Amino acid sequence: MTAQIPRVSDTIAAALERRILDGSLKPGDRLAPERELAVEFGVSRPSLREAIQKLASQGMVRSRQGGGTFVTDSLNASFIDPWRDLFDRHPDLRADMLEFRHLLEGQAAAWAAERASAADLARLEEAFAALREAFAGDDAERRAAADIAFHQAIGEAAHNALLGRLSTTLLRLMRDDIRFNLDGLKAIPVASSLLLSQHAAIHKAIVEGKPQAARGAAETHIDFVRETLAQSLHSAARHKSKETS
Repeated sequence: MTAQIPRVSDTIAAALERRILDGSLKPGDRLAPERELAVEFGVSRPSLREAIQKLASQGMVRSRQGGGTFVTDSLNASFIDPWRDLFDRHPDLRADMLEFRHLLEGQAAAWAAERASAADLARLEEAFAALREAFAGDDAERRAAADIAFHQAIGEAAHNALLGRLSTTLLRLMRDDIRFNLDGLKAIPVASSLLLSQHAAIHKAIVEGKPQAARGAAETHIDFVRETLAQSLHSAARHKSKETS
């Protein structure tokens, strides 16, 4: 039986789809102009248009009249929306989320230490610098955004399409949760300096290409957040109980 030769447009669509899956193309990114993509792939513009139409039919890109074609957020939104509602109704899920982060981020850091490219390390360096600057101030929203960006850079440097996508999706889901955690840890006088040193340890291990050290640093960081946050919430609950008694 003769194998069917894939259509040119299907091959192009698969290549663009892979860039979306591995994070090279992110939600909101605009695709290069049609002429440039046709030259890059060495195909005709009609074949390129057919490939983009295929991705559009899957909801992965959206064309704007006279404004180009953009990557959508469909892969993230379909996962995030129902879970966001559940988190609002069940705050105790925060503990489960931190437990899962321990597993996910430990592996992401280990793979990042093994696989990060020069471009990945440059992005991680930029994210870590922004994190240091954010932690020097007292803006919880800025701290949360910098924290997410740092961990997202690690997820992308792991070069595993599923882990990177899942990491990005969960970090967006956890934005409010991370801000909540950082606010809760304000009650611990040395928490900020400890958190920053933990992030520094993760950053150092990845830059030095030490997978086990990176995994350990990431797991230590999440364990610290889990334990100190639990203590902080317990203390706050006791204080509130005394006030109402």
